[in-house]
Amino acid sequence: MAPVDPHSYTDSTHPLTNHIALTFYFDFPSSTIFTSTLISLPAPHSGPFTLDTRSLSISSVLDPTTHKPLPFTLAAAIDPILGQYVTITLSNQSQVLILSKTATSSSALQWLSPPQTCNKSFPFVYTQCQSIHARSIFPCQDTPAARVRYTAKLNVPLHLSAVMAAKHVDRKDPVAGESLGACEDSVWCEEGRVVEEFVMEQPVPPYLFAFAVGELGFREVGPRTRVYAEAVPNILDAASKEFAGTEEMIRVGERLFGPYDWERFDLLVLPPSFPYGGMENPRMVFLTPTVIKGDATGAQVVAHELAHSWTGNLITNKTNDHFWLNEGFTTYAERRIVEAVQGEDRAALNIGIGWRGLVEEMDRFKDNMEFTKLKTNQEGVDPDDIYSQVPYEKGFQFLWRIERQIGRPAFDVFLKKYIATFKFQSIDTDTFIDFLKANIPGIEEHIDLELWVEGTGIPPDAMEPVSNIYSKIVSLANEFQLGRMPKEDEVADWHGQEWELYLENLPKSVEASQVLSCLLNYCIINYWDNLYFTLPSPSVENSLRYTSLFRPFFFFFLNHGLS
Repeated sequence: MAPVDPHSYTDSTHPLTNHIALTFYFDFPSSTIFTSTLISLPAPHSGPFTLDTRSLSISSVLDPTTHKPLPFTLAAAIDPILGQYVTITLSNQSQVLILSKTATSSSALQWLSPPQTCNKSFPFVYTQCQSIHARSIFPCQDTPAARVRYTAKLNVPLHLSAVMAAKHVDRKDPVAGESLGACEDSVWCEEGRVVEEFVMEQPVPPYLFAFAVGELGFREVGPRTRVYAEAVPNILDAASKEFAGTEEMIRVGERLFGPYDWERFDLLVLPPSFPYGGMENPRMVFLTPTVIKGDATGAQVVAHELAHSWTGNLITNKTNDHFWLNEGFTTYAERRIVEAVQGEDRAALNIGIGWRGLVEEMDRFKDNMEFTKLKTNQEGVDPDDIYSQVPYEKGFQFLWRIERQIGRPAFDVFLKKYIATFKFQSIDTDTFIDFLKANIPGIEEHIDLELWVEGTGIPPDAMEPVSNIYSKIVSLANEFQLGRMPKEDEVADWHGQEWELYLENLPKSVEASQVLSCLLNYCIINYWDNLYFTLPSPSVENSLRYTSLFRPFFFFFLNHGLS
């Protein structure tokens, strides 16, 4: 076996999948999905063909033309990171049909019982496939090196609806035979079920496969954007208000980076158990409800996920060793969008918070500096275990350094050409460096490219941001050590990001009384400005507001060991 990716069993001598047709039967009582996976190859193949799986029960593997069984074997050993590979023996076949069932422990699926939802009436399920979890839903070559198009039919209870990171085709009654063996026709077509059909026409890496099923509603917020969430009017109204400026951000992105190639840019606000701020699934970004702050600053998370539409989704890191190609470029692109829409000061705040996070990551990895590199070696390492700000912020700093060297106009031309050249491809760091040298001749004479890409730590020509508001906030944080608290008029117009930057720059060791004094000051200001001295209401809208107001302090308490 010659793996193409340290996190996949995909063999470099085997053909890469170019299309997958999926059918899913959702069995909420058992928290499982019965699946048929029809894999298509670019040409007939003879010999072994290996796929990634994790916690899947495979019942049969068939030739879809003859419906005859195909020989297959599951690896005897289960790797704690990679899962278990399945090897199928093909004989001049270009398609293979696999019937399987997910486990209740599927690492990509989050099942919620009715009491865990807002309306507490119906269950809910959603996916999170990044980095290497698509294999726990269906067998696949679970590496970003293998970009695929796909279709999907989701059989769900009639009172629920489904969304996907794909184009919605139809919502219709089940038809006998269309499950391709995922379950019996009598089960597939039973009363009270409906089939939602989707298609992804552009090739995407498996980690961008995503769906959610539940009691969903939506609001229109632009010509290309709907906001979906649980069917709770307060949540939908708050979300649509928070993200009302999405279309402007899309247009800015197109001006900076080229055409938006995904047609739709819809948003799904998930239940609070969603473990990330956002996930850049194409056509349908997944978001945590805590980004709904009531002041439109949560749109910066949307700006990051939107930027992925060009850098990450359109051009993808070939493996997680090159994760900075996704996140460093996207962090740079996000800040360009924020600067254009919300101004230079807001972008500088963003850079400042990122700089602080990068400095802290150096301390986190002081005993294993391998993971402070941009180009890493993740052999034998779970990518979820070493997730950090390094690929985001060091990657951003690298691109920002190039921009300062050649000037923004020239860098904008370079960036557009880079995106146009590699769109719908998965590349590695060496490919980028070669492209950089070819298009900016002599760049290596001014910037130590090897130090930036393969060196540990923060290079000496990285730069802390310079702006009046950033300097003011850092100065106020430094004065905290002298016993000076910010005055009310100094913080009256602060939002979450200003407070986050302030708190991140406070000393690691402080007296509890100092923190409580700061917290009291913050609470008074926000109650005055946002709550008009009304008593706290138990409404969803107020719950979201309180979460966004006090979240910086919760994190500060956790980081400083206070309770």
